[in-house]
Amino acid sequence: MRWNRNFRGLLVKTVSLLFTVLFVYTAVSKLMHLDIFEMRLERMPYISPYASLISWVVPFLELVIAGLLWFRRYQIIAFYASFILLGVFTIYIIIVLRYSESIPCSCGGVISALGWKDHILLNISFMFLALLGILWSKKQYNMQTHQNTVQ
Repeated sequence: MRWNRNFRGLLVKTVSLLFTVLFVYTAVSKLMHLDIFEMRLERMPYISPYASLISWVVPFLELVIAGLLWFRRYQIIAFYASFILLGVFTIYIIIVLRYSESIPCSCGGVISALGWKDHILLNISFMFLALLGILWSKKQYNMQTHQNTVQ
C-alpha cells in the first residue's frame, strides 16, 4: 500500500515536471520575443483584435500554472487549468485549419518547428497527461485523507 502511494506521488511529480518544462519554456520563449509573438497573433484568424491582450495573458497563465503544480493544495486545479488551456488552443487550431486559408505559427522555440498535426498530437498527449495527473492526484489525496482518519 505504501509503495503504491509513493509510486503515485512520483508519477504526479513527473507529470508536474513535464508541464513545468513545457509551460516555462513556452512562456519564456514568448516573453523574450513578445513583439514577434504579438505580431504573429495579429495575423491569426478570429483572434487578431485581441492579440495584445493574449500576448500577455497566455505566458502569464503558463507561468502561474507551472508554479501552482508544485503546491499540493493547488495541484489538481493546475492540472485542470493545463487541460483547459491546451484544449482551447487545440480546438482553436482545428477550427482555423478547417475554416481558414492559412494559419501562421505563433509558437516560439523548438515547438514552432512542429507541423500543425504534430502540434495537435503534442497538445492531446499533454491533455492526456493532465487527466492522468488529475486522477493520480485525487487518488493520492484520498489515500492520505483515509490514512489520516484511520490513525
